[in-house]
Amino acid sequence: MSFPRFALFWCICVSAVSSSALDREAFTFTHYLLDVRVEPEQQRLAVRGTITLRNDSAAPQKNAVLQISSSLDWRSIRVEGSPVQFVSQVYTSDIDHTGALSEAIVTLPRVVQPHAMIDLQIGYEGVVAQNATRLTRVEIPEEKARHSDWDQISREFTAVRGIGYVTWYPVATEAANLSQGNSVFEAVGRWKAKEVGSEMSLSFSTTAKQPVLASGTRTNFTVLNLDSKDSNKYSSYTIVNFGVTVPSFVLADYDVSEKPAFSKVYYLPGHENAARLYSEESAKLQDFISFLGRGHGSVTVAELADSEAAPFESDEMLLTPLSRDAQFVDITLVHALAHTHFRSARPWIDEGLAHFAQALWREQQAGRQAALDYMGPHRTALEATEKAAAEQKDSAAAQSLISTSEEEYYRSKAMFVWWMLRDMVGDVALKRAIAGYESQRDTQPSYVQKLIEKQSHRDLEWFFDDWVYRDRGLPDFRVASAYTRQMLNGTYLLTVSVENRGGAGAEVPLRVRLEGGDVTSRVEVRSNATGVVRIEVPSPPREIVVNDGSVPEADTGNNTFEIQKSKN
Repeated sequence: MSFPRFALFWCICVSAVSSSALDREAFTFTHYLLDVRVEPEQQRLAVRGTITLRNDSAAPQKNAVLQISSSLDWRSIRVEGSPVQFVSQVYTSDIDHTGALSEAIVTLPRVVQPHAMIDLQIGYEGVVAQNATRLTRVEIPEEKARHSDWDQISREFTAVRGIGYVTWYPVATEAANLSQGNSVFEAVGRWKAKEVGSEMSLSFSTTAKQPVLASGTRTNFTVLNLDSKDSNKYSSYTIVNFGVTVPSFVLADYDVSEKPAFSKVYYLPGHENAARLYSEESAKLQDFISFLGRGHGSVTVAELADSEAAPFESDEMLLTPLSRDAQFVDITLVHALAHTHFRSARPWIDEGLAHFAQALWREQQAGRQAALDYMGPHRTALEATEKAAAEQKDSAAAQSLISTSEEEYYRSKAMFVWWMLRDMVGDVALKRAIAGYESQRDTQPSYVQKLIEKQSHRDLEWFFDDWVYRDRGLPDFRVASAYTRQMLNGTYLLTVSVENRGGAGAEVPLRVRLEGGDVTSRVEVRSNATGVVRIEVPSPPREIVVNDGSVPEADTGNNTFEIQKSKN
């Protein structure tokens, strides 16, 4: 739309003054109905459609904020067919690979009351070229940055992810900056949390001969093969779990391997052998992953053109360079297959179980220590995050697993929670609880707790309160004392007191080192309390080690206790 020059200048000035007072996250985008046209030869994207906004704030709203990538331009915004006034401005934010957004501040034709909805008809277009500005300006080397921000539309290869990478559909968030700790992850996490339950209906068209692969839905995965003479042919699908997924699309000159039936591998010319490895390994993993339930879809692997690109997964679609390392392939596929066998709208369950499955696979292949080694980077990241949270005195409820927007929590911490639960209740009870999970019944945070308690006959309220419902921080274990007494039968009774000076309780493993071998046991130690365990051993104990790495801990420097030899 157009304005007289003075009016436009006035609007921009008013926007500059008042935009800081805008509630950018007042509205939830409950539904998208978008027609998406991709023109690889021009690197162009054009979108037209309707979005539905619901005012989830406590105050009436007269303005709405719509944000897209700074490489795209707003063309029109209408309500009920009539143009509405809006001012477009550049808004710095690293939720987009360019490091900025094209933000439209829309003056609505009527005040939208809390819980009320309004439909907006929108149009925007522009180019999506590879851009790593947000990474290079925080001093990440350009070559490394481009392997991370590989999104682009081009004649040779097109792959575009959504919010957090390329804002190719409208969103509304407060600014986030990679130089400010986890602010980008937090902003994207808040957005996803709000959008759980929202839907996105998309129709794609393209001028290319290449097939369109669209991800981000667990029920309708669509591949559109286009005839070059019919560039108006459409591919349509609906994302039904929008808040958990990242809508993405890919176009390339792919060949496809569709065996076994539950796996498809789209590969670039000349990479048949690598594609065959993915197909073969996915078939081998089916029996293992079945503990998460019956499969309800197929894994789709799409090769990325950059051989060093960082892999990306959106539900059942995996975008990755094809590897020839079978161990790496297995770990990657286990995570993707987990999402085809198990559904949950709760990220800590959905993602936590997928990561837990990866650790179980390493244990099955190479033993418990291999699994704990695999979990090591997650443990390190979680411990650093918890330390930072403790210093900032964040709310225990705000960073609970049921409400957090940080990946270190709903991925890494959740993985450890599932592992600790399995150690506590055993494989059989946990797998039965998982088998009994029904996403539509999960309406209360305690749903999973009650499922596991029913199968294990254990009271787990204390554990869930410390690790799931609130963020109590991490345990801090130390052996407070150890006493040895020789028994009449020649064995030794070792009494160990374990102190937990941390805010979260756990059941932790103990390893007693003896001449000729080790003996292991477990002890439950609540927060700021002491637990006692008695262990019968065949020879005098030399050393006690509390925690084998299966429980994330604030301080592991005090986990070893040497037992002094008796002078008698």
